[in-house]
Amino acid sequence: MSSETNDWVTAGAVSKLAPGEMTGVQIGDREVALYNIGGQIKATDNLCTHAFAYLTDGWLEDGIVECPLHGGRFEVETGKGLGPPIPCDLLVHEVRLVGDDIQVKLTPEKK
Repeated sequence: MSSETNDWVTAGAVSKLAPGEMTGVQIGDREVALYNIGGQIKATDNLCTHAFAYLTDGWLEDGIVECPLHGGRFEVETGKGLGPPIPCDLLVHEVRLVGDDIQVKLTPEKK
């Protein structure tokens, strides 16, 4: 998979991500979470902004992902952190579907 931020990268298959499920994938050196929320596929960074934990090891309910480590919660659609202990919002990535392929265009990391 390409790590170029301007490229669309195939990250998974819609048929393998049932509604209400999420999965983690690696795109280049980035950890990305894919979500199926009511049939809509979304993508964010997979690492919690508070501490090193994969969000996909947590819980997804009503478009909110909860970190398994300290319970930080994020809106998947916007990446907005929903209170402590979250220090900043989560990066959200563009998604498009090409047939059964989930393609992701990575948002550049903040420096």
